[in-house]
Amino acid sequence: MATCLRLRSCRAPRLPPAGRGLRPGCPAQPRRSAGGPAGLSTALLRTESFVGGRWLPAAAAFPVHDPASGAQLGLVADCGVPETRAAVRAAYEAFCSWRGVSAKERSSLLRKWYDLMMQNKDDLAKIITAESGKPLKEAQGEVAYSALFLEWFSEEARRVYGDVIYTPAKEKRALVLKQPLGVAAVITPWNFPSAMITRKVGAALAAGCTVVVKPAEHTPFSALALAELADQAAIPPGVYNVIPCSRAKAKEVGEALCTDPLVSKISFTGSTATGKILLHHAAGSVKRVSMELGGHAPFIVFNSANVDQAVAGAMASKFRNSGQTCVCSNRFLVQRGIHDSFVKKFAEAIKMNLRVGNGFEERTTQGPLIDEKAVEKVEKHVNDAVSKGATVVTGGKRHQLGKNFFEPTLLSNVTRDMLCSHEETFGPLAPVIKFDTEEEAVAIANAADVGLAGYFYSQDPAQIWRVAERLEVGMVGVNEGLISSVECPFGGVKQSGLGREGSKYGIDEYLELKYVCFGGL
Repeated sequence: MATCLRLRSCRAPRLPPAGRGLRPGCPAQPRRSAGGPAGLSTALLRTESFVGGRWLPAAAAFPVHDPASGAQLGLVADCGVPETRAAVRAAYEAFCSWRGVSAKERSSLLRKWYDLMMQNKDDLAKIITAESGKPLKEAQGEVAYSALFLEWFSEEARRVYGDVIYTPAKEKRALVLKQPLGVAAVITPWNFPSAMITRKVGAALAAGCTVVVKPAEHTPFSALALAELADQAAIPPGVYNVIPCSRAKAKEVGEALCTDPLVSKISFTGSTATGKILLHHAAGSVKRVSMELGGHAPFIVFNSANVDQAVAGAMASKFRNSGQTCVCSNRFLVQRGIHDSFVKKFAEAIKMNLRVGNGFEERTTQGPLIDEKAVEKVEKHVNDAVSKGATVVTGGKRHQLGKNFFEPTLLSNVTRDMLCSHEETFGPLAPVIKFDTEEEAVAIANAADVGLAGYFYSQDPAQIWRVAERLEVGMVGVNEGLISSVECPFGGVKQSGLGREGSKYGIDEYLELKYVCFGGL
């Protein structure tokens, strides 16, 4: 738990609220992306960092591109270590007052932020589609999901309760208080550029913490649009800060956040490899951490399953955001008795229901992958599997639309020695492995060193209980392919991370317990 101290020689100048007390030459109105790409709201399309309630430039800028067309969306402030330190100090100074704001008032402000997100939902969705490539309907769904975290935690802010403990000594009483940790550094990925922010920030602000957000270099505009709306909602200066940076500076900015003594909490969503690096940096000052890392979700279909329901669940779980979600099914384990029927119907569903295209086109269900490196990984997994005996049922190659597009692909005759069986693909590839017994399926599913989500389809009640309890994952979908909900705890086991987000448990990640012994009674 952070203690508010007066910063002396290393103290950054106190940043006044935007539009008040600014020095000559510091405009009150933040600079917008000039004109903005066609169809995007210039009112929300920001290009500078947001620190201490002010829009601030950096010494350099980096380009952000539309992954579908390759067109440049804009140049964004490329923050480095100095800007990171300044943002942390602004957040720390804001924490000293924000922690004392009543839970009711914090709740009200978060609710205003939620309301503004819903009022601007169409513009926010267009920004997500432009910078991440996901279909507009999916982007609209993400905005609604993202806003719900602000609504949820606006309500949870008023439900942070302590305890009174009666001790054996009659003259003593024991109290347990829950207090905010301090400044939280929030590092988010590109695949859900809005929801991954609000899931963390909503909990942090509700608890009384302040935040510094470092968004992914592919998708900074969503984080900056949220900053504009936070400012409109009258979230106090310094409570929500955003420092975008390029890939070249991401390592040094991440290290600065994890090692700054004024930061009390690190919350990260991303790859397991990067999470381990951040954990190493955070260990030096023993910071509290939350990590939502990589997955390798199994999708098991038992002989008793309803095949049509299983195919519908597989489509929803695998191909959302072109397979670029951490809870996407990555391995399809199908029991021998139902295998051929499932593969046939799955292939038919893929051919009939999926359309690759630009995310802004109404009929598109599959947008581009985030960059060519992502395409190369899918291609590598397909080629490896085919070279070892797998069969391409449908798809299997790059799409003619451009370098970032790949065909939705279904493979059969997949074996456990193939790359797609033991590496997360993060793309539109569905490899099917045939199995004989329940024990075999569970063993294959649990062989991974990660355990975020798992799915299975069965109509056998006893089997459902057995498998749900035996799967080594943090979240299980039983006869269901979509499991995320603001009301439910999100997180994994093994090397898929630490802690939980969302739900009534999510706010605890930003609270410290304090025991108070009250004597002399």
